[in-house]
Amino acid sequence: MRREGIVATFSIVGRDPKTGDLGVAVQSKFLGVGAVVPWARAGVGAIATQSYANTSYGPRGLALLSDGLEPQAVLAELTRDDPDAAQRQVGIVDAQGRSASFTGAGCYAWAGGRTGPDFACQGNILVNAETVGDMADAFIAHPDLPLWDRLLTALAAAQAAGGDRRGQQSAALLVVRESGGYGGFNDRFIDLRVDDHPHPIDELKRILELHKLYLFKSDPADLLPLTPDLIREIQGILTRAGDYTGPATGEFDAATLAAMNAYVSRENLEERWPPDATAAPAQIDRVVLDFMRAH
Repeated sequence: MRREGIVATFSIVGRDPKTGDLGVAVQSKFLGVGAVVPWARAGVGAIATQSYANTSYGPRGLALLSDGLEPQAVLAELTRDDPDAAQRQVGIVDAQGRSASFTGAGCYAWAGGRTGPDFACQGNILVNAETVGDMADAFIAHPDLPLWDRLLTALAAAQAAGGDRRGQQSAALLVVRESGGYGGFNDRFIDLRVDDHPHPIDELKRILELHKLYLFKSDPADLLPLTPDLIREIQGILTRAGDYTGPATGEFDAATLAAMNAYVSRENLEERWPPDATAAPAQIDRVVLDFMRAH
């Protein structure tokens, strides 16, 4: 068996029963864990493959799920002819929320998993069993969170409980949704990785918030009316940013609109303010306004 290194890891595979979103969150004392562990396909399932990871388990497992096999049967098929199955660890959730987790007898302690409806948690070379237990409990305790926040909340709880006994290095978050990727051309709704960082889960949370800022669409509840006072504030911000040279009139005229479009395009905020807007708007996204005020 060729060994590049042990993917000493804790991971959670999950499903949102309300939206059908599927995903994986993982942390490891291993460089670039996101390139090895998480696999998912919208409408099919999600898989984490780790320990002495067999990366063929990802695409093969998803193909078996797509063929109609339940997660436990998929695990049996994947490990049946693998001579190193005793050193593998796998978690699976399918599109119906059925789950399964496998920990080979040769995985380094502490190693084990826990499953339930819509989730599978597993880890190896852990400080303690509470790492997996608290990860599962945190996922169960937050059913109202969107899947991405729920997965990272569970991952942080695992780290707080003990985590990988070798320490921290990398983390990743993958969430799939039908046509949810950039431009609607694939299913990778969220695909974020922290490859080498002293606190990778915290860093992953930070870049997730950037992902939401840049790529999530406006929530109607966050739309604020553009009053004259607010327009004057925006004109002042645009002036300091170098995009607007007119007076602070409190009117969203053509010059203000052109300046706002230039600002939004430069800051990659197009999803929350179309940069080709041609008519004076009546509202602004609170998230955009907060960004402008902060920057």
